[in-house]
Amino acid sequence: MDKIESIAERIRVSFEKRTQARDRALAQTRTLIRHCSHAIRAIHRDEQDTASENIKQAKELVSLLQTELSLFGDLYHAGYTQDALKEFAEASILYSLVLFDQLPDPESLNVGEATYLQGLAEVAGELRRRCLDNLRHGNTHEAEKLLDYMDEIYAILITMDYPDAITGGLRRLTDIVRGVTERTRGDLTISLRQYQLEQRLSELEQHLVNPA
Repeated sequence: MDKIESIAERIRVSFEKRTQARDRALAQTRTLIRHCSHAIRAIHRDEQDTASENIKQAKELVSLLQTELSLFGDLYHAGYTQDALKEFAEASILYSLVLFDQLPDPESLNVGEATYLQGLAEVAGELRRRCLDNLRHGNTHEAEKLLDYMDEIYAILITMDYPDAITGGLRRLTDIVRGVTERTRGDLTISLRQYQLEQRLSELEQHLVNPA
């Protein structure tokens, strides 16, 4: 037992370092989530510069987290860290799809594959929101394009038939994406039919006013 104090001291030093790393990570993940939320809001408002700046700052925080937690794998893979990275994946994917019609890959975002797919699944809800905004403004072409994106996302997610322990509960998110996509398809169909009806009524009115 003569070594117990030296052993305990080493453990205390290790725990102290781990606690400090955890505290920093918690603060960084909160800031990361805030930047992602601001980016998504800016995307919906078509504020490209604001969205870009928040995505940039979020990406810097992702790199910082990876560096500071490189010696603490359990903290990096903890729920609060991965949830923040999922938010980053969601914001980055939405940003690239809406503004550039491009899809970033997990490597370019520096996130794990399961986290990437979870973020991709979350994007469907934001695409629905943007789709409805376009419908309200009569931009049916853009709304149809966004619905196509949602269909493609679901088509990929449905093929990821692996245990939840591997995918991080992706099956539940996939079911949500299916529901969101079908509701959006119904909303778009109703909107298009209403538009077609209005066009026909307008043509009929013109014909009655100015008969051939």
